[in-house]
Amino acid sequence: MPHLAIWQWLLGAFNAFTIGAAKTGVPGGGILVPTLMVVLVGNARLAAAWTAPLLSTGDAFAVIYWRRQADARKLFSLIPWVLIGMAGGGFALNRDENLLRRMVGVIIGLMLVLFVLQRRGLMVNVSRGAFLYGIAAGFATVVANAAAPIMSMYLLSRRLSKEQFVATGAWFFFAVNLAKAPIYMWFHLYSVESLVFDALMAPLVIAGGFAGLWLIHRVPQRVFEWLVVALTAVSLVFLFR
Repeated sequence: MPHLAIWQWLLGAFNAFTIGAAKTGVPGGGILVPTLMVVLVGNARLAAAWTAPLLSTGDAFAVIYWRRQADARKLFSLIPWVLIGMAGGGFALNRDENLLRRMVGVIIGLMLVLFVLQRRGLMVNVSRGAFLYGIAAGFATVVANAAAPIMSMYLLSRRLSKEQFVATGAWFFFAVNLAKAPIYMWFHLYSVESLVFDALMAPLVIAGGFAGLWLIHRVPQRVFEWLVVALTAVSLVFLFR
């Protein structure tokens, strides 16, 4: 059993529930989780490994529920570029944590600006640069568990329905979060304590997943899209803190 204080268990429970809700219906709603997991664990690299199994649990739940809505074709062109980005993230894991987070923040900020300009008709559709999204997402997911804002911009640029958006994103992160496991194992970031913690928190991830489903069925498409944009913008605050 992990030796955690009561406030750490409560914080972990909040994070697990939030992850579940973000995976099924509130993309970007988990922007606080990476920061709060660092507070819980006390180390950014260890926090990433503590969080990864919770993310995979949420991914699996979302994939099962949304399996008929996913548009997997939107992901095929990303696969090789994501792998390149993940490899780069693996090599960068021993670098300064604050520098890496700011690098991810700059990338997300640029993509956010490009998306807004494209939606206002001031430039062509930026989704054609799939290689940029793929590399950035792969790098960000390994070093900071922060690929969600990048993929949100990519999927929004493809003009998917809110159901297709969540379903396609679920498949992407299901594959990516499983692919990260060998990298974290290589750096010895997993432990018995972290895995027991994740097992205990898994039911709360599922509960959050049901909450996310309840919400997405009640949010209009346009509100959903701009909520994703707003949460992506807020994520920059935590990456540059």
